[in-house]
Amino acid sequence: MKLIRPLVERLQPYVPGEQPKVNRLIKLNTNENPYPPSPKVLAAVKNAVDGRLRLYPQPTSDSLREKLARLHGCKVDNIIVGNGSDELLALAVRCFAEPGQKGSAACVQYLSPCYSLYPVLVATHGSFVNDAPLDPGFALPSTAKLRQGGRWDFNAALTFVTTPNAPSGTGYAREDLGKLCRAQKGVVALDEAYVDFGCENALELALEHPNVLVARTFSKAYSLCFQRVGYFVGHEKLIEALHKIKDSYNVNGLGQVAACATIEDLPYYRACFKKVIATREWLSKALTELGFEVFPSQTNFILTRPPGAPAKEWLQKLRDRKILARWFASSSVRDYLRISIGTDAQARALVKAAKAIMG
Repeated sequence: MKLIRPLVERLQPYVPGEQPKVNRLIKLNTNENPYPPSPKVLAAVKNAVDGRLRLYPQPTSDSLREKLARLHGCKVDNIIVGNGSDELLALAVRCFAEPGQKGSAACVQYLSPCYSLYPVLVATHGSFVNDAPLDPGFALPSTAKLRQGGRWDFNAALTFVTTPNAPSGTGYAREDLGKLCRAQKGVVALDEAYVDFGCENALELALEHPNVLVARTFSKAYSLCFQRVGYFVGHEKLIEALHKIKDSYNVNGLGQVAACATIEDLPYYRACFKKVIATREWLSKALTELGFEVFPSQTNFILTRPPGAPAKEWLQKLRDRKILARWFASSSVRDYLRISIGTDAQARALVKAAKAIMG
């Protein structure tokens, strides 16, 4: 008797970025905010470490949902909070796509390259992936082009769009995203994990269309990776369905406290966004002057093709100099490194290391 399902035995798991096991590495491989949470957030979390730790947290994160609803000008019923946005992406696959290997009802699709967790979530559920390439420069294809290709399924149960894109950092216009959302008959999940570092967002599409969800996270821009808090905004019918299948107490109490306090101190974070964006532009220019090809970014990372040696060799050479970057084996991006935006000092250290590697 087999103890493990064949589906699980065949599964290729998601591979996260390396977590340092030695001291004094400059960690530019997992897109964390280089600046700490607001002092008010730290104080709120410390103050919550008391007798409440023996109690279950709010099962549906109601206090946080109320604050988010006021922030986004919507109803509490338009929001579900998750254990990071990753949990919500997984819930969306389970909620909207049937298991199976054929038919639109079992189809989950996306534009490649994109967040490498998506195919793992689909494979785990037993549905199938339908993907199409982004246009040159990682641009969003028009709906007309997707129709001409004949490969895209406008009846797919679920469509993921990473916007701004990861791993390229490319930003997409709300108008173009809206055209795609209107063309799709199934659910569209716009994954806006990095949107706070971009020029515009598509949140209004989730409040205008009954088939659109927008995913947000407190990890990337709001320095709460450790706490794992994310949320979906969407039509109340979609949110109601997702609530039916989530875990009972899916978001820990300290995470809820931290996220609530974050919303109450947004000016602190907006100042951090400006610092990250300024460093991103400086680093992009400095690397370009050294001969790197750097794609324009609206995120807290850049995608760049190093000069001379292959990107995978650069990955190791940077690591030898105690700098972590990220490399992906996928054919569409294997010639590039993805580099998170750190502090100004970390950016200067990266440029110094690049110059040393180039001799």
